Amino acid sequence: MFLSSLAVIFFTLPIHEWAHGFASTKLGDPTPRYQGRLTLNPMAHIDLMGAVGILLFGIGWAKPVQVNARYYKNPKWGMALVALAGPLSNIILAFALLLIGNVFVITPLSELTITWYVYNFLYYIALINISLAVFNLIPVPPFDGSRILFVVLPQKYYFQIMRYERYIFIGIFAIVYSGILDRPLNYLTTGLFNIVANLASLPFIFFGV
Repeated sequence: MFLSSLAVIFFTLPIHEWAHGFASTKLGDPTPRYQGRLTLNPMAHIDLMGAVGILLFGIGWAKPVQVNARYYKNPKWGMALVALAGPLSNIILAFALLLIGNVFVITPLSELTITWYVYNFLYYIALINISLAVFNLIPVPPFDGSRILFVVLPQKYYFQIMRYERYIFIGIFAIVYSGILDRPLNYLTTGLFNIVANLASLPFIFFGV
């Protein structure tokens, strides 16, 4: 689990933030490239306090990628797509890790103990990725879900809510640490993980492996 947490800090979070930057750049915003965030180099994305939070509590964050919606043809939909890119990258990464893990299981090396350590390592990283995707889709600031909510929420109400982003951020983490959200988050995480895991097993089922 400790090694999985390190992998999240140096591998998963950089991909998540890069995905935001990549999506924004594709929509015409040069800001992530100018600020050096269009890279998978973890040092460009790591936030020290967020990294410590992941190691100690299993919850943390990276440096948010700054974007400028004025470059988008449709700022509302542009922000939603950029926000969605982060959690979607976590889901895709989880699928890839489970796919690789399944390859290890079906090889002749599956009888070796080290193979199951590798599989469990990949499994835990995939699970953490799904957890991050679900957590980031919470529709309150500053999570990605709030930017997606921006599409359907009237602009004046959205900006009124964003005025209290810092306080909402502190409040949501206090709620998470209290355990109130454990059941719904675990339910959503388990459900999404099972869907991704089933998709990752389909190629092997199709070929009768």
